[in-house]
Amino acid sequence: MLIPADGGTEDGTKADFQPLFDAITQSSGLQFQVSTGQSYAAVIEGMCAGLTDIAWFGPASYIEARDRGCAELLAVEERNGSSTYFAGLFVSADSDFEQTADLKEHSIALGSSHSASSFSYPLAMLRKVNVDPLRDLSSIRITGSHTNSLLALKNGHVDAAGASFISFERAVNQGGLDARSFKILAKSAPIPNPPIAMHTQLPSDIKMKLRQAIGNVHTNKDINPEAIRGYGGKRVDRYNVETGEALFDSVVDATSFLNDDYMAALLRKADSAKRG
Repeated sequence: MLIPADGGTEDGTKADFQPLFDAITQSSGLQFQVSTGQSYAAVIEGMCAGLTDIAWFGPASYIEARDRGCAELLAVEERNGSSTYFAGLFVSADSDFEQTADLKEHSIALGSSHSASSFSYPLAMLRKVNVDPLRDLSSIRITGSHTNSLLALKNGHVDAAGASFISFERAVNQGGLDARSFKILAKSAPIPNPPIAMHTQLPSDIKMKLRQAIGNVHTNKDINPEAIRGYGGKRVDRYNVETGEALFDSVVDATSFLNDDYMAALLRKADSAKRG
């Protein structure tokens, strides 16, 4: 099951990853039924309820499932030797905003509350310049996805949007957004690429087969390299199965302020804006 990072449509997120799992089937004989969850939370719950064996998570949603004891790291996509990506704070190109601190007393659109790059890291960027999202923003709108947040900004519903650069590029390439209508106010620290995880209760021999299959699929000369794809449908060099949990420690450090009480207050603020 895949998180709906860019809306979750069958011709979107699923189409990004179906070629990869078809390639793994071709090279290993392992069979997969690929689907996209209705939300990040649905994928977490699907994994923890034992309804799915493998999941593609965002970094934050993986950590949540891992900490609940139901997800174990399988592989992380790697491109040009890197296993990280970036989020941004976007504003309209014709706005007067010049720096992140200018967003004080203004509004922002964020994606799923379980998303690192469309929720946690944009909030962390605000806090870095002493803008407390809870106290200093006029309103927070939670849209459910990167694309929806960017569209809310495009349509004038908010003053800023948090989203990954990969999702922004994809929306532009698909014709939904004009890049000239936006400007980047801030870029995040590196974020670990969204990982593929497996259920902790899978038999050990299946776990080994999965690691071997996804870790070696890029070496099979019978597999079209274009099938080795990842986040945003981008071609990747390989899936690294040797990446350790330490890669995700940076996410924990960057988002530690989002404790239960603070998250509850943020969600109340977002709900109040929705009802208003």
